[in-house]
This record gives sequence, C-alpha cells and structure tokens, in this order.
Amino acid sequence: MSDETASSSGIVLEGIADVEDYVWANEGAGSLPWDPYSLVYDHMEKGNRAFRENHFEEAINNYSRANNMKPGDPVILGNRSAAYMRISQFLKRRSPTASEYRPLNGLDMTTLAGLALKDAERLMSLQNNAARSYILKANALILLERYEMARDIILSGLQLDPFSDILRASLQSLERMPSSLMRTRGHEVLEHTDDFDCTLCLKFLYEPVTTPCGHSFCRSCLFQTMDRSNKCPLCRTVLFIGPRTCAVSVTLNNIIQKNFPEEYAERKSEHDRLINFGNDLIPLFVMDVVIPCQKFPLHIFEPRYRLMVRRIMEGNHRMGMVVNDPATDSIADFACEVEITELKVAGDFASSDLGTKMDIEWQRLSGYKTYHQRMREIEKISSCLMGETALVFCLCWLGISGVVAG
Repeated sequence: MSDETASSSGIVLEGIADVEDYVWANEGAGSLPWDPYSLVYDHMEKGNRAFRENHFEEAINNYSRANNMKPGDPVILGNRSAAYMRISQFLKRRSPTASEYRPLNGLDMTTLAGLALKDAERLMSLQNNAARSYILKANALILLERYEMARDIILSGLQLDPFSDILRASLQSLERMPSSLMRTRGHEVLEHTDDFDCTLCLKFLYEPVTTPCGHSFCRSCLFQTMDRSNKCPLCRTVLFIGPRTCAVSVTLNNIIQKNFPEEYAERKSEHDRLINFGNDLIPLFVMDVVIPCQKFPLHIFEPRYRLMVRRIMEGNHRMGMVVNDPATDSIADFACEVEITELKVAGDFASSDLGTKMDIEWQRLSGYKTYHQRMREIEKISSCLMGETALVFCLCWLGISGVVAG
C-alpha cells in the first residue's frame, strides 16, 4: 500500500496509509485492570487489522469501543482519526457516476473530516510535541479545504521536527497548489445572495430539501405548505414526498454550513427557539373524550391540524384529547393523553390511528398548567352505561363524580 493518497484537489495526503500498533504496556497513571486492558488491546488489534484490509468502518467501530473503555489514549485517537480521513478521502474521490448508480448510506465526507479533526485536536492537546498529531490535523484540514490553516499547522510541526519527511512532503504539496485556489479557500469572503434564501419564509435556508422538480426550500417550510397542497410552491408540480421519505440535501447543507457558518448558527438558533416551547406543554386536540384503552381512527382535513399532527409525529407521538364543554363554551377540566400509533397520508388529508396509553395520565387543565394524577392500573370494562356525555362517564368511572357535580 502506498503512503501517498491524492485528494480531489490534487493535494497528496501523507501519513495516513497505516496506523500505529498498540503496544502491550499497561503502566503509569492511566493504567487499567488487566481484564479491561486486554479487551482494549483486542479491540485495537481488530481495528488495525480491519484498517489494513481497507475495512475502515469496522476499524472505527473497534477504535470507538476501545476509546469508550480507555478514553484519551493517544494511539486510539490517532488511529481513529486516520480511519475517518480514509473514508472521507474515498467519498471525496468517488466519481459522480458511481454515486448516482450506487448511492451510499452513512455520514458524508465533510462530517467524517470534522470527526477526524476533532480526534486530531484531542491528540494534539495530549501530545503537542509529537509530529504525528500535526500530520493528522493538517490532513483533516486539507480534507475540509482549509488550506491556509493546514499550512500553518505544518509549519508549526516543522518547527518541532524540521527533519520530518511527511511534514515536508505535505508542505510541498500545498505549495504546488494554485495560488488562486488557496486564496479562494482561505481569504475570500463570500457574499450572501438570495440564492441561499428560502422562497417561502424569505430567510436563510435551514435543513434544505430539494424537490424532484429541482427547487430548494427549508424542510419545515416545505412540509408546512404541503399540509394545504401536495404541489411544489413554485412550479406547482405534484410531489409524492413526505417527512419520512424526503431527506435533507447533504451537499447544499454542507455548502451553507461551510461558507456561511455565522448565518447558519443564527438560523439554527432561531429554529430551535420556535420548536422548543418547554417540557411541560402538551398539544391539545379539541374534539371528543377518549375512553381508556380505546383505539380509533381520526381523519384530519384542516391544514392547521395536519401541521399539528406532523409536529407531534416528529416528537413523542402524544397529545391530549379533550371535549368542548357546551355549558361554558370552553374546554373541559380533564383530558386524556393519547398516542398516535400510526399515520397514513392519503391525498389531501391525513388519517391517524389513536390509542390511549396503558399508563393513563389525567391532567387537570388550567390553561396549560397541569398537575399529575397518574393511575397505575387499568381495569377491564365489560359493560357500561353512558351518562349524559362521555366525559361524565369517564369521571364517574375514575371515582371523581364530585367534580362533575361541582
């Protein structure tokens, strides 16, 4: 196996063709008992063998198991960083034709390079006097196309070890790189144009989704419009996609994160504030009361309720079912917490199957403030006579008919 591998930009990555052997030496402050240490040693041996057979995912799994048992080991971190870089490098060199006809699942090359950089930085914090930590960090930065930073790391490593052949070869590869590319990657500040704005919310794209007709929107914006119509908001093409089948565009998302990190962080913070209202809030569906252990289908047509159900399915699949009290023209004092067990999107409406939890939680409703009165056992109801309303029956069944009279 050659010690040199070329990236897509023509730069040669040095020093990641092989990994370090794990020496059987359990001494010092970070020593482990012999039984755990033998397991760490076995995982490292399996990981190194898988790495040398080009089974990099298997190698990463073994290195991660070893790191869980002995965190902060320099050899483990360095070997795992090299394995991350080899997979990232393979994906970067893969031709578009191969990607089209044989798509791969898993992390993308930018994420893998970021994980490699994280391990390399931890290794450098542990061994800042070792040339290998500088080599690994420089290679990770090259894969992330941060060429100026990679050059600075290489120069710092050469100050530590001026005779390192790998560092000198890496520096020569960077110096052979066209100056225009170095300047573009390192110094040019890209202008934020409306090409990266969502045409629905008119804000910076967050979790972009590209439709089959070629238009890109924020994921939440697209599916919110599809609650009203299953057509593309721009060209009106009928879309046969759903939240479970439509993934975020990895390429576009990486471009945005890498070139506009500040705008992306601000947009992410705004999105998190909108969806995280608090842990004590539960959505309420005002329709009818639910008998414990009852299961029934619920057909939803209105866009606002379709949006509500979609957000519930993105969370814990639970909501509160409550009846409207005609006497006060407001929601009743008690509700039943139900769980959506299945959701089917059919045409212009959604159909969901609801089932009450076996551990029913009744909640006193005062606005959205609740107190918990949990019933641990569910009794089987063989027969019952309904009262004036289903709510009256449920409250009487729970033995709190005095509340109804009040």
